Amino acid sequence: MSTDNMQTLLEEKIAHLTRMVEDLSDVIHRQDQELVLLTRRVQFLIERDANREAELMDSPAADQRPPHW
Repeated sequence: MSTDNMQTLLEEKIAHLTRMVEDLSDVIHRQDQELVLLTRRVQFLIERDANREAELMDSPAADQRPPHW
């Protein structure tokens, strides 16, 4: 294989790998944004569930006996 052919082959491989790295970087960036969003949603749901649970524990019906007792 001639030096020119080898150089061309290496340049093509480098270009391909560079493109692949850029594509993967974009994928990672999108996944990071999605993780941030999902983390916020989960935190919101945890807080909402905790508030509902606290409201149920504070309600008067939770402290009273049923009427048939």
